[in-house]
Amino acid sequence: MAPILDRWGYLALAGVIGVESFGVPAPGQTLMIAAAIYSTWGRLDIFAVAAVCFIAAVLGDNIGYWIGVRGGRKAVNRFGKYIFITPPRLERAERFFARRGNRIVVVARFIDGLRQLNGVIAGLTNMPWRTFLLYNTIGAALWVGWWTTVAYLFGTQLVKMVEESHQYTFWVIGGIAVAIAAYVVIHVRRRRAREADPTLDEEAAA
Repeated sequence: MAPILDRWGYLALAGVIGVESFGVPAPGQTLMIAAAIYSTWGRLDIFAVAAVCFIAAVLGDNIGYWIGVRGGRKAVNRFGKYIFITPPRLERAERFFARRGNRIVVVARFIDGLRQLNGVIAGLTNMPWRTFLLYNTIGAALWVGWWTTVAYLFGTQLVKMVEESHQYTFWVIGGIAVAIAAYVVIHVRRRRAREADPTLDEEAAA
């Protein structure tokens, strides 16, 4: 990240985080952390870094939102079957967003993959723009505030911590895989139990 920041500075931050926020794979979070560390050395201003990252994140997500609104549904109807996004699944996603979309928009900023497609999915599922704008702004503020603060306070120590944490990567991935497998098994068993005995759904509703 150093050569990019040395040459382009705040412009690089705005561009990379902006395009990452509407779906383009880019190292926005990594660049933001690097810029915050640069601020500890006096090469950038930490408040300017935070402001640029926040504005770029919000604007980028809103571009993604309108991409989802204008062209997302047509793209899904045409190409969705190739990536297993069928109309029924899209309808379920819309209902899910209607119930819990605000929480997803806030949390998505901290999750790779969701961070890049957050706005597109919100637009695709017809989440009201004002609702998206509010919770997206909250999510962006928390995301930028957290990472710039941590990187600024810990500086190069953060880099060492990340490097040392790599030795535990496979253990973490294994733990996540076990947790997902357990969740799937429990979910399948409950679903089969409901199919075998419909009265379970009535009791759960009561």
